[in-house]
Amino acid sequence: MSARRSPWWGLVALCLPMLLVSMDVSVLFFAVPFISADLDPSPAQQLWIFDVYGFVLAGLLLTMGAVADRVGHRRLLMVGAVGFSAASILAAYADSAATLIAARALLAVAGATLMPSTLALIRHLFDDARQRATAVATWSAVMSGGVAVGPIISGVLLEHFWWGSVFLINVPVMVALVVVAPLLLPGGTGDRSRRIDLASSVLALATLLPIVGGVKALSTDGVSADRIGVVVAGVVVGVVFAHRQLRLAHPLIDLRMFSDRRFATSIWINLIAMFGVIGNAILMTQYLQSVLGFSPLRAALWSLAPSVVVAFAAPAATSLAARLGRPAVMSGGLVVAAAGFAVLATMTGPASLPAVLVGAGLLAAGLVATTALVADHVVGVAPSDRAGSVAGLLETTSELGGALGIAVLGSVVNALYRNAFPAGVPGADTAARESLAGAVATAGRMGSGVPGAGREVLDSGRDAFVSGLHGAALAGAVLLAVTAIVCLRMLGVRDRAPEVRSEVDV
Repeated sequence: MSARRSPWWGLVALCLPMLLVSMDVSVLFFAVPFISADLDPSPAQQLWIFDVYGFVLAGLLLTMGAVADRVGHRRLLMVGAVGFSAASILAAYADSAATLIAARALLAVAGATLMPSTLALIRHLFDDARQRATAVATWSAVMSGGVAVGPIISGVLLEHFWWGSVFLINVPVMVALVVVAPLLLPGGTGDRSRRIDLASSVLALATLLPIVGGVKALSTDGVSADRIGVVVAGVVVGVVFAHRQLRLAHPLIDLRMFSDRRFATSIWINLIAMFGVIGNAILMTQYLQSVLGFSPLRAALWSLAPSVVVAFAAPAATSLAARLGRPAVMSGGLVVAAAGFAVLATMTGPASLPAVLVGAGLLAAGLVATTALVADHVVGVAPSDRAGSVAGLLETTSELGGALGIAVLGSVVNALYRNAFPAGVPGADTAARESLAGAVATAGRMGSGVPGAGREVLDSGRDAFVSGLHGAALAGAVLLAVTAIVCLRMLGVRDRAPEVRSEVDV
């Protein structure tokens, strides 16, 4: 590869847009009060301002991965960069909640073109397996770091500018990507003979949107027949989608790749790992803000602390995999993450910041190390002409795993909270007995009348939440430990990262 197309400079070009795409998941955390004051969204609109990005992104990743394999990964990346810039400008200057929701949906469409294209281009940039493993580890660390950095960037910008500035920061980076992409990234990676089945694209959307949306609704609004029905409907459509893929000459995702045990197991491990990453992020956010009483900015800064280890975990995992084998290190990462959950389950109290940081740090290190190796393995064994489709599948399972993490661990916390909240607390209403957020609100109302009157309600809510956190963390520890065993049994211990050169025979 020529000097003007150094693969490492190309990796820098690919990581910058991924940082922004992942940041957009969380960048609105601090902006909500400003947006509410300016646009006056209804409760439903405020929910959609948050959720539409993740829903549309999850629904389109498979389709955009297949499109990238047809038109070329660099070309679709540049189209996505232009679209992301335009949607960012529209969001920044939105004059109504409806316009902002539409802009967020367009951001997700553009983001769906960027995510599989970047990972697929890493597959084409790095022929050497050892270098590719390091590159994918860096890509994974940037993806994880973006979600953590988003609230920090948002908080800093909102100190000095209006809420639209959290979107405008996307524009110069995307413009720079359009300029440097032809210089640093390989072209001609598409296959024009491949067809995009529109019916499969519709079925993918009709599968993923109800499943992801329904699972999140179950976690936030509780179990009900209609919410379960939405998830079941998505699963049924998913069966139809899978049946159609097996019949097509050019499927959206070739399900025959799952006949390779290494590929199928790696996809499952990725889903479970993201279950732990996002599920823990939700627990930690609530603990820092509602139990310790930190302001949003202070909570965001403390939540960033465990992410420091991510910068070292992914490269270290790649080096260890070269000596010990990828499955052994992946399994070890899951065990480390399970230990993090165990720390949260046994050492967390109403005022245990050090223990929470240690537990979250172990989780971050173990799971990022695991997902980095999973991504390298999945992309490495996939045929190069289907790298976009496989990258889209990997990232779709990440979105689904994150949704399940929120739903399952959130549901465990809520159930245990209701059971642990003591009876007979003076002034405790139904809201206080249902959730910590309700207890905080109730205590605030009581305190506004008589100083200190809501203290018992608040303390009871915090203790009940910690009990729920213990149960959820224990469940997470068990799940990750079992997955570590499955990893070793299904993958063996001899698959060393640098030597993996095989492709799935399809």
